[in-house]
Amino acid sequence: MTVDADRRQALREAAEAARYAPSIHNTQPWKWTVHPDRLELHAVTDRQLTVQDPDAHMLLLSCGAALHHARVALAAAGWRVRVERPAGTPLAVLHLDEQAAPEPAAVERFEQLKARHTDRRTVSETRLGTPVLDALVAATESEGARLHLIGHDQVIDLAVIVERAQKTETSDERLQQETAAWVGGERSDGTGIPDANLPAGLPLTTVAERDFGRTGTLAAGEGHDTAATYAVLYGTGDERHEWLQAGEALNALWLTATEHNAGLLPISGPIEVPYTRHELRRIIGDLGAPYLVVRLGLLDSASAKPAKTPRLPLDQVIEEASS
Repeated sequence: MTVDADRRQALREAAEAARYAPSIHNTQPWKWTVHPDRLELHAVTDRQLTVQDPDAHMLLLSCGAALHHARVALAAAGWRVRVERPAGTPLAVLHLDEQAAPEPAAVERFEQLKARHTDRRTVSETRLGTPVLDALVAATESEGARLHLIGHDQVIDLAVIVERAQKTETSDERLQQETAAWVGGERSDGTGIPDANLPAGLPLTTVAERDFGRTGTLAAGEGHDTAATYAVLYGTGDERHEWLQAGEALNALWLTATEHNAGLLPISGPIEVPYTRHELRRIIGDLGAPYLVVRLGLLDSASAKPAKTPRLPLDQVIEEASS
């Protein structure tokens, strides 16, 4: 295989690995174009939640997670990658500089791509230790974002904010119709959240999980969230590149949590409602722009993991360019 063919194959494999990145309601709102010398990431607005996410913030977070997935795959193959984030189209371009023996940590991180999943079950009654929390904060900061850990005295405030966002969104009939199009059933088209990934009933937690308007078949567990750690992912501003970077930071955080047998549950409702997002700014001391609330906690290793959510076929998310 020639050098150019090696590079193209590496880029193609990175795009394939990125298919398994997390996305809002598993919409997978991205498409990759593989060139001989670069890999381009494009947003697919046909898979944007236009009612729930009119500013495309969650779309950009999702695309940022996919971008980080691709970077992790390339690093595990020993490639040094240069990422360009232009102001226009595409969202990002990955260029390969040179290849060397991969770092063991990069290979281990790639293994977490396969293990990472969204888990809506209740967490165990054992709290995350300080070393794990420090690792999660460091992983987030390594990608240019910040993680504010919610203190015990702020959990009730967060619960109220989440509840207000939930009430606002459940009262919006158009939003509920949009959600119903992406959630529930077997999802044979390769997108959305199937019944197998939805709790059979909403867990009785202090900070509520999203109510999708239907129940699934996943046993959520009988625990509570008293041992969970809640956090706010935040950064400097609301520009497109900052939301994309926040998605990369979210993915780095998620992979690090997976490495430590911790689950991460994204809670986007308070971000999607303007006045509750403003309240989140107050919780983080008005230090920046909130991008996402996350629940972190150790998973019950005795319980079976939820089924993997479906993925779109390769030809719907990857295209080959001749030049």
